[in-house]
Parts: sequence; structure tokens; C-alpha cells
Amino acid sequence: MFVDVATVLVKAGDGGNGKLSFRRERYVAKGGPDGGDGGNGGSVIFVASNNENTLADFRFQKELKAEDGQSGDNAKKHGKNGKDLLVKVPVGTQISESGVVIADFTENNQEIVMAHGGKGGFGNAHFTSSTRQVPRIAEKGEPGEEHELSLELKMIADVGLVGLPNAGKSTLLSRISNAKPEIANYAFTTLRPNLGVVKIQKGHELLLADIPGLIEGASEGKGLGDEFLRHVERTKVLVHLIDVYNDSVTEAYKTIQDELKAYKIDMSSKPQLVALNKIDGLDEEIIGDLKEQLKKVSKTDIFAISAQSGAGVQELLYAADALVLAQKNKELEEAEKEAKKPTVITIEPIEREPWSVEYDEGEERVIVRGEKIERFAKRTDFESEDGVARLRDIMRKFGILKKLEDLEVLDETKVYFGDNREDYMEY
Repeated sequence: MFVDVATVLVKAGDGGNGKLSFRRERYVAKGGPDGGDGGNGGSVIFVASNNENTLADFRFQKELKAEDGQSGDNAKKHGKNGKDLLVKVPVGTQISESGVVIADFTENNQEIVMAHGGKGGFGNAHFTSSTRQVPRIAEKGEPGEEHELSLELKMIADVGLVGLPNAGKSTLLSRISNAKPEIANYAFTTLRPNLGVVKIQKGHELLLADIPGLIEGASEGKGLGDEFLRHVERTKVLVHLIDVYNDSVTEAYKTIQDELKAYKIDMSSKPQLVALNKIDGLDEEIIGDLKEQLKKVSKTDIFAISAQSGAGVQELLYAADALVLAQKNKELEEAEKEAKKPTVITIEPIEREPWSVEYDEGEERVIVRGEKIERFAKRTDFESEDGVARLRDIMRKFGILKKLEDLEVLDETKVYFGDNREDYMEY
């Protein structure tokens, strides 16, 4: 089954907890601290692959979880790191979170970390110093990142075949390439985009995509069009097929052009060729008249072909190949110009207090927010007096305790960190 949209929850592995332990050794206080560090959690990594062509696997696997890191052990044994989870997606997959595009896979073997694993917590051996010879502190591992992602597959092809249902797109693709799309004499035979490789000359190839038939209102969700217009976005050139037996070839042309223009990204400006299809049995005068009609509404080159017999197809392919080459050269020139532009670096003012404090006197609670302090809090074992004392010392260095003092926070007020309402310390 072809699937080009999916939603999935990705969860990286949690870091392992640090170990609180002491070795038994004569003349060493409490045997000496020997608790090892926890291992890091595995990350969720997406990898683009040319061997994948659908997002169907995500219909049955709604949650992807990487391996947790193992906890540290005595004798300063480091916990094993969790294994990364590698997830294959088709080239052309675009990933969004909360409506914002965060990743775009355009090349084979491209890798992007979609959820980073949590850091392992330090064991008490880590905290040994000249002034702290018997530390009773061990950190918890950080939780791994968690994201709900929307995946959208947009095929990357050199040429996209567009047209009304039953215009002959699948027939043309099957004739000129290795693709084997379903072909029948009724509308909406093609229910998924098909890809085919066309050999032009001297090893030169074109990748063609047969976009399922579009109808009036496709950009608004009618028919099957809005599901497949996304695949037109990345094609470099469009070949617009028109059935010569339509009541009006100009209306057929306008319908598709209007839908391309009305889509969320105006695609009517893409380089295009128009091909009148199914010319078998028509005399040159009728074909010439149809071309003249189209020239009144289209400025693109117009070809007359028969996808069934192959008449005129080679000329169409050569023209499409020339347009694709010109478009690639144009994109290359634009990329080179962009690369030559000087890089402007804006130095942002240093934030002196990268944290904030909310004091709710009625609820008798304080909420401290800030990336660094929240990370320390996540790694703190609130059941450990030494662990809480260390967190309090960090808050003092950050200036947070001074802020609480200025706010006249009452003794024994609960202090929470970030959105966590389970763990807290008393002021």
C-alpha cells in the first residue's frame, strides 16, 4: 500500500542513573566512593533511502523508542550506552513538528537525529575532590527527547506528468520507462504516484513521476488531487497531457493550470510542456486546429503524441530533457550566487539571567525555569540530602537563591523546576 503521510511519536532513550556505592578498603574513609556513571540513552536517527518508496510502515508503528542507557555500577563501572534506533524513510520525506518543518530528506543516506538520547547521570566517584572525599551524591539520568512528528513524502522527480483523469499519463510512463502502472479506460485508475526511469541517450536518464489524475477543485480536496499535488512540488519540469477527445482542450488545460496555481505553493510557474495525446487516426488539419486553440491560452511548447503507438513521444522526451537540464543549471547558478554572499553574524546580547522565577504565594510554591537549571534538576535525586544540597549550591551560584530571598519567599515553600510537579525541594 502506498502511504505518503504519517504521524509518529519518537522517544529517545533515557540516560542511566549514576551509582552511589563505596568500595571496601582498609584506611579509606567509608571504603572510598566507587559508584560508576550511567550510560547515555540511544538517539532516534532517521536515514533517507532510495530503496524506500512509501511511509506505509508508520501506519502500524506509531511509536519509535530507542534503547535506554544502563545504570552505573560499583567498582566505577560505567553503564552501557543505549543503542541508537535507525529509521529508514524514503528520499523526499519532509518532517514537521507543530506545523514547522524541521527536516527535509533530499539525498540518499542523509541522516538526521530526530530525538537525542538523555545523558547518563554521574556516579558518586565523579564528585570526589580534596574537600569532598566521601560524596554521597549520584545523579539520575536525563530523560531522552520526545517528539510527535508529522511525515510527508514528496517525490523527487525530474519530470511530473499531470493532466485530467484518463489523459494517458500511465500509458505514456509504461511505454517510455520500466514502470508498470495499472492502466484501464476509466477515471482514477492511478491511485498512487508511479515513478519510472527513462533512458535518453549515452547513459543519460530522466526520472518521471505519473501524478494521479487531477480534477477541478483538487487543490481544495476534491477527487484525489490534494493528496497528490504535493508530489508536483519537487519536480523540475511538468508535462501536461491533454486527451484530444476532451470536449474542449482549452478548458482541460485551464482546469489543471488553475489547480496548480491554487495549491498552497503556486506551481503554475514551473517550466512546462503540453502534449496532445491520443492523436491516432486524427488528420493533420484537426491536430493543427487543436494546437492553435491551445496557443491562445498557453505560451508553452505544444506537442502532438500517441502514448499508445509512440508517435511524437521521442521529440517530447528530448524537449523535456532540455528543460530539465536548463532548470538544473539555473538552480546550480543560484546556489553558487548564494554561496558567494558574505556571511553576516549578529552577536546577540548576553542574557545575564538565563532563568526565571515565578512565586505563587497563594499556592505556596515557586517555579524555576531555565534550560541549564532544569537539566541539573532532572539529574538530581530529590530523595538524597546530598543531592538536594548540591542543587541548592548550584542555585546559589546562578543567583537563584538570592532572587528567592529578594522575593521574600517563605521557609519550606516548595520549589519546582520547569513543568515537573512530582519532584521538588523545600526552600
